[in-house]
Amino acid sequence: MDSIAGLLQSITGFSGYIIPFLFVLSIVVFFHELGHFLVARYYGVKVLVFSVGFGRELVGWTDKRGTRWKISLIPLGGYVKFAGDESVASVPDHDAIDSMTEQEREGAFHLKPVGARAAIVAAGPIANFLLAVVIFAVLFSAVGRSITQPRVDGVVAESAAETAGFQAGDLVLEIDGKAIESFSDMQRIVSVSADRELAVLVERGSQTLTLNATPRTREITDRFGGTQRIGVLGISSSAQPDDIVVKRYDVLTATGMATGEVYFIIERTLSYIWGLIAGRENADQLGGPIRIAQVSGEVATIGFGALMQLAAVLSVSIGLLNLFPIPLLDGGHLVYYAIEAVRGRPLSERTQAIGFRIGLAIVVMLMVFATWNDLSRLM
Repeated sequence: MDSIAGLLQSITGFSGYIIPFLFVLSIVVFFHELGHFLVARYYGVKVLVFSVGFGRELVGWTDKRGTRWKISLIPLGGYVKFAGDESVASVPDHDAIDSMTEQEREGAFHLKPVGARAAIVAAGPIANFLLAVVIFAVLFSAVGRSITQPRVDGVVAESAAETAGFQAGDLVLEIDGKAIESFSDMQRIVSVSADRELAVLVERGSQTLTLNATPRTREITDRFGGTQRIGVLGISSSAQPDDIVVKRYDVLTATGMATGEVYFIIERTLSYIWGLIAGRENADQLGGPIRIAQVSGEVATIGFGALMQLAAVLSVSIGLLNLFPIPLLDGGHLVYYAIEAVRGRPLSERTQAIGFRIGLAIVVMLMVFATWNDLSRLM
């Protein structure tokens, strides 16, 4: 009964997260589908529907080219439906294609060259990555980045840092040859380097020293009940005002930093997935729409900039997820098109249909598992 009461209480509080959640997810979904839409228009494909959300239409309009733009009831994604599609997942409707007139066939997605179809499909995830770069670049240039100098304020007794010889006052300059600008830069590298020796270049007074440190694995619990295994050294950052600055960057530098940020998110995500396969990571870190809503609500209380930063992270994650080689997702379509390009002809209708069913089962299982993780944290 206590767990049920806790769940009901969490759901009541969850209602305050809805608006930030819908705002963040709608931005990410819209730009993903806009990528598909723009490249499809470029190749002359007729777009029947552009929808943010699934299910029953709430509001919509039809443009002069016959595309129905709409916002639908279930705000957990979106789709662009092309001429010749049987479903929102761009499964071909062979009967409809066979009955098309010559003029209609010119706008059919599935009758375009394989290169054009691949470009249209890949445009969605690419749009997500570009959106993230733009958001990060604007934040770095307009809002700035709060930087805490990578100076050691304290060393935990019997920690990896103490073993390596760190001392209070040390300023970290490089880790494995990579320049360190802030304490968060150092945390990022350390957190993903558990049990791996790092060469840390530090400035100590007038001396420059190289310390060999091996972060130790620690399991932490976040504010939403999820657990993570990260690497820790056992040092604290400086709280001196002189060591904390807000730095703004020119557009070119901010864009380069934003690209690096996107690369880091992709690299960390793939590393986590590989850790799952190898058994080094816990699957309970996976979250679904409930957790996204929770995080959105919490971040919204910090400020609009933080909410947009979350939108950028989510955009990268959705773009990367869609590139996974699972039939039904963009990556699955790209695998089909790659096979078609090599064979000179597409896979049989039956083979593709079986693949789409398998893909649907995988996607549904992932959604159910992620939602179960979310509910488990609430109980």
